[in-house]
Amino acid sequence: MKEKVKIGNRWVGQNEPTFIIAEAGANHDRKLSQAKQLIDVAVAAEADAVKFQVYSAETLYSRKTPRFSYLKETEGDKSTFDILKDVEIPREWLGELAEYCHGKGIIFIATPFDYEAVDQLDAVGVPAYKWASFEIVDLPLLKYAAAKSRPMLLATGMCNLDDIRDALDAIHAVGNEDIILLQCTSLYPTRISQVNLRMMDTLKETFHLPVGLSDHSLGTTVPVAAVARGACVIEKHYTLSRKLKGPDHPFAIEPDELKQMVKAIRDVEASLGSPVKQMIPEEAEMARLGRRSIIAKVDIPKGTKISADMLIIKRPGYGIRPKFLDEVIGRVAKQHIEKDDIITWEMV
Repeated sequence: MKEKVKIGNRWVGQNEPTFIIAEAGANHDRKLSQAKQLIDVAVAAEADAVKFQVYSAETLYSRKTPRFSYLKETEGDKSTFDILKDVEIPREWLGELAEYCHGKGIIFIATPFDYEAVDQLDAVGVPAYKWASFEIVDLPLLKYAAAKSRPMLLATGMCNLDDIRDALDAIHAVGNEDIILLQCTSLYPTRISQVNLRMMDTLKETFHLPVGLSDHSLGTTVPVAAVARGACVIEKHYTLSRKLKGPDHPFAIEPDELKQMVKAIRDVEASLGSPVKQMIPEEAEMARLGRRSIIAKVDIPKGTKISADMLIIKRPGYGIRPKFLDEVIGRVAKQHIEKDDIITWEMV
């Protein structure tokens, strides 16, 4: 099993901190200052990476593509082509955004949607390509990107296992073994009941690769739960405000929520701890004072044969354990035992 993949200076995978991708997507609204604000928000939230999407409406959609139903409420009668045209990222930003991220100490990655985007991202030194669920069937483009020898984070929305096998075969064909699979449901937003976190188990068991979650649900509950279930990557859309106009703002989380999500994920990681069931050192006092042991219920004179009615089980816990009660009954007191004395083996 491929347990870890290196993205920039970060190992991602088993027994490593969750790699948290703040997905800026198209929420820059074609304003460079807004794109940099989004990066600042991700840095403040202590995410590991910021991700943008690099596409052109002209090479992504036929002008005859019907409108997506989920966009009708926010985008009115605009065509799918025009919606994407309004939010496509200016390619001349890429170097500046990559450099800005570098200066802020956060990893810059992106999703390419065409061959030119793959080359442009290669030129600015992205340490990984995130692959969109919609693009998983474009095997020639996938193979072209994989040949750049960068890790591939593969979202799997709308896929069955054969679709994923085809994609993995294309990536492997050019010698790239650095792959992370992301469970994803391609609905915006995704209802909680449509997330299917158990699919991460299926992906891991079937393909023996690190797995994570690309999440489009509202709020932060699902990504935190995914980490508890073993996700090594979390990708989550975020925005400066859900009140902004644009296709991706309504289902994204806002800056405070992003910060809360990152903190909650780190808390969950810390809580996972060890699989070995044993007392931790810090519990020693609680065990000594708060557990129960065998206690004298009455005064027991030296030489007395001890009967059950002379004993009681209560706290503290540093006397003889209750499971040995039957072994204490019938023994003889070696010394005078006062009522409420904690009985030890030396006394009987």
